[in-house]
Amino acid sequence: MTKTTVTTASVLAFERKLANSDAQMFAGDWHDCNEPAKWTPVEVKEKAVRGTISNRMKNGIATDSGKLDAEIQKPNLQRVDVAALPFDADTLKLRFTLRVLGNLSSPSVCNDQDYQAALAAVIDGYRQEHGFSTLAARYAENLANGRFLWRNRIGAEGIAVHVTHNNHCWIFEADGYNLREFSKPAGDLAALAAVIEEGLSGNASVFLSVEAFARLGAGQEVFPSQELVLDSSRDSKKSKILYQTGGVAALHSQKIGNALRTVDDWYPQASEFELGPIAVEPYGSVTSKGRAYRQPGQKVDFYTLLDNWVTKDKKPDAGQQHYVMATLIRGGVFGAKGE
Repeated sequence: MTKTTVTTASVLAFERKLANSDAQMFAGDWHDCNEPAKWTPVEVKEKAVRGTISNRMKNGIATDSGKLDAEIQKPNLQRVDVAALPFDADTLKLRFTLRVLGNLSSPSVCNDQDYQAALAAVIDGYRQEHGFSTLAARYAENLANGRFLWRNRIGAEGIAVHVTHNNHCWIFEADGYNLREFSKPAGDLAALAAVIEEGLSGNASVFLSVEAFARLGAGQEVFPSQELVLDSSRDSKKSKILYQTGGVAALHSQKIGNALRTVDDWYPQASEFELGPIAVEPYGSVTSKGRAYRQPGQKVDFYTLLDNWVTKDKKPDAGQQHYVMATLIRGGVFGAKGE
């Protein structure tokens, strides 16, 4: 059967190949990075605050100045969750684990054998031509640079990342990396990238333990994930709820995963936007910017590239090939009915 007779499977799904846990937060002293017993969990606490009205009026226009004055002067009373280092600790430790899985050419679900065979041929061809070295190097650097700390990176006096595999620990000075561009891996970074590549290739079982240390200063606020509360009746008196696991402040696994897959600098006009790499998404969506950088009309979204490659034998350039494979590594439901 030729490629031209292959149509996109209506049901297609891939499990994620970078399977990370939630990340828990601990407090301690910068000089005790190698003393795990000296670190204590960061607790989420509740605080009642009184502030002023700061949000904009509707459409930025006040139709009744008297009502506006009354609203501005009205106390803004809120109950919020907060998390901070104690005053006898100057450093935040963020800890999570990561499994790197292989067997990318086999989707978890596919209801079309012809399409699955064509897709497997495409993935195997990519692996033979490029391997997973390019992507592995970028995933490794996103561990080494501490991108997953997100807001907890800001203003840190020092950031160190410890990555452990099979009782061997690599230590990286995260603030020495540029978050807007990737370097050519060498030394310990190259060694970590090689381990990740082995996992993606299915040649070895890879389990990594990651600990990041950010020296923020005694008593400084830290930033766990904020819960999205869709049910307004749930704890409606609290305006901000922070995530915790087992009583320990934490970041969602999704937020950690988003940082690890921030490898896409192949999107159109990447140099003009000056954003640096963005997280791999089918349409290049960046929620903080409120836009998608791989619009379907540009023909460089994931679905267009994959369909042209698998069903029409139109191989994209190397950068877009890396992007397509990174999206499959990300995992998700990609069938025709899921677009």
